[in-house]
Amino acid sequence: MMRAGIAIGSDLGDRLEHLKQSLDFLRSISDGGWLLAAPVYETPPVDCPPGAPAFLNTVVEIESSLPPDELMRRLLQFEESHGRPNVHGRNTPRTVDLDVLYFGELVVREGFVTLPHPRLHERRFVLQPLADIRSELVVPGLGRTVRQLLASLGDAQPVRLFVKDW
Repeated sequence: MMRAGIAIGSDLGDRLEHLKQSLDFLRSISDGGWLLAAPVYETPPVDCPPGAPAFLNTVVEIESSLPPDELMRRLLQFEESHGRPNVHGRNTPRTVDLDVLYFGELVVREGFVTLPHPRLHERRFVLQPLADIRSELVVPGLGRTVRQLLASLGDAQPVRLFVKDW
């Protein structure tokens, strides 16, 4: 059994409700229902088409005995069942976006699984909520803590606390 960090984002429709539904789904697939959830932040779109709406973002950590590729498949199925087409443009608006950030201490680059997430260290909208729950986590393959990675971003990519306890 390993701990997996999962980023959740939404920029369409009732964004907070989409996050809540994602949280319920992740709770249902975590072993023993174990779950740690960060506060929700509102963030401007990053690398999205012009006019894209603001995102709500958070990070949760679950405990899972699923292999990484099976966890990824389940996340993709959930996204699709909540209105995200299987084939979509890069960074297009979406009701829900789920990304595996890390899976234990695994470093994997095979098939459709890349762990840790290749852009985790570049994104405040991921690092800020992750720091709220696991600031001392040393990111596999990067050798730096979440707190150190967040500090290295300086003032770039502002985030705003949206909901602390949800």
